[in-house]
Amino acid sequence: MLTTELLDVQPSELQFTFEVKKQSTCSIQLGNRSDQYVAFKVKTTSPKKYCVRPNAGIIKPKATCDFTVTMQAQKVAPPDLQCKDKFLIQCTVIPFGISEEDVTSNMFAKDSGKYVEEKKLRVVLTSPPSSPAFLPVNGESKQDLCYETSVEKDRVPNGVENIPSPQRGADNVDGFESYEDMDESRAVKHAEELKPEKNAVELNLAKDFEELKSKLRTVNLKLKEADLTIIKLTEEKSMTTQEKNMLKQELGLLRKKNNARRIMVGFPVLYVFLVALISIAIGYFARS
Repeated sequence: MLTTELLDVQPSELQFTFEVKKQSTCSIQLGNRSDQYVAFKVKTTSPKKYCVRPNAGIIKPKATCDFTVTMQAQKVAPPDLQCKDKFLIQCTVIPFGISEEDVTSNMFAKDSGKYVEEKKLRVVLTSPPSSPAFLPVNGESKQDLCYETSVEKDRVPNGVENIPSPQRGADNVDGFESYEDMDESRAVKHAEELKPEKNAVELNLAKDFEELKSKLRTVNLKLKEADLTIIKLTEEKSMTTQEKNMLKQELGLLRKKNNARRIMVGFPVLYVFLVALISIAIGYFARS
């Protein structure tokens, strides 16, 4: 087990300027005191109330790393600006070469036998400068009184933060939830909320799909009818072409027959001339 602390956390508490319906941001700096690579992870007792970026990472030896905590806008202010929310920073030594994408919750499991250092940070809410919470009460600021009272509750006289007792569920380590778990729970809840909408969308999609299938079937039938019509017209065209050719052949034969008849029925001009010449010669001799 290591004798020195791995991380130096500054500041030692998260201080937010609280205003109703407004977000507030606080930055924390982590300093690696060791000569080794250290992985860290941030958890909180109220994961839905805060947003941490980044919520996990790796710090090089003797280097620092900052993360930002954003408190979501709240509708109602807590009584006397007292907040019981806690943050837990877990860190452990890792070998060189591990990337930030490889940092998982299993690295910080105590049952694995490795040394896991934990730092607890409490949340302190302060009023904005213009808030009535800063008005003097018996010569002292009301906000300062609340701050000092809350500080004394969680700190011993030497200034070191007390480790919460197991009876306080909100302060127990088991009460802290990582942002990965928070994201999973939000995703499950969101999925459950979207189920009715998803079912309605699926029904609409199924209905549209059936309509498209029906239209496709109708189009396919029309295409088949068009194919049959084209085939029929092609066959008719082929038959018409054949009939046309046959008619041309018959017309040619008829023309040849007509020409032959003309030759057989008529008399050549030379034949008529010879007959007339012979008749004249016979008549002349008969008179003489």
